[in-house]
Amino acid sequence: MARESHAARQERLVHIVERLRRTYPDADCELNRSNPLELLVATILSAQCTDKMVNRVTESLFRKYRTAADYAGASAEEFENDIRSLGFFRNKARSIRACCEKLVVRHGGRVPQTMDELTQLDGVGRKTANVILGNAFGVNAGVVVDTHVTRLAGRLGLTAQTQPEKIERDLMKLVPQKDWTLFSHWLIWHGRRRCKARKPDCAGCELSAWCPSAGRIAKGARRPGAPRKRVASAS
Repeated sequence: MARESHAARQERLVHIVERLRRTYPDADCELNRSNPLELLVATILSAQCTDKMVNRVTESLFRKYRTAADYAGASAEEFENDIRSLGFFRNKARSIRACCEKLVVRHGGRVPQTMDELTQLDGVGRKTANVILGNAFGVNAGVVVDTHVTRLAGRLGLTAQTQPEKIERDLMKLVPQKDWTLFSHWLIWHGRRRCKARKPDCAGCELSAWCPSAGRIAKGARRPGAPRKRVASAS
């Protein structure tokens, strides 16, 4: 099969973006929050957890802790107990308390609005910083690449990369900057509702006409860009 040119991929992406925009007009970050600090805390908590699990915990957490100083001043044992139902709760508690201490000392308790400042905080990498900038401040600094975005970007033939940083670079070259934040939401919503990891609904998929994987992803099928399995030779 001939390799797709960049121009052809961009042309396909135009149709993909338009269909996603029409299919998910209300797409947004599904972590409950009412301000940048709450979003920062919720995003750190969301590592290796579902948004639903995090939202259950933050319902009471956000009533108890209102400011960065509240988190920074909490005892390790108390805060760990507050988030104990989430995976890796000890590491997350340590990161959030240290992150909020830096917010207090360096930023007057406010969440900064630049990539460089955010990624200097404990528990905040580029992915988390993109979530904060895009959803709290409306700044399209990059594309959030989570497991759903990784899976769909590969299935849609938008990248052959497997590392988040490289996937993000490929998507930033294709997707208009004004849509970077929304594009992540669209793929995440589509991944949760239609293009699931184990059983994608290719027959009902709104993107099937522009997806090179449509109808070919079944149990045991090779994903686009995935290495082929070796078959042992008979001895």
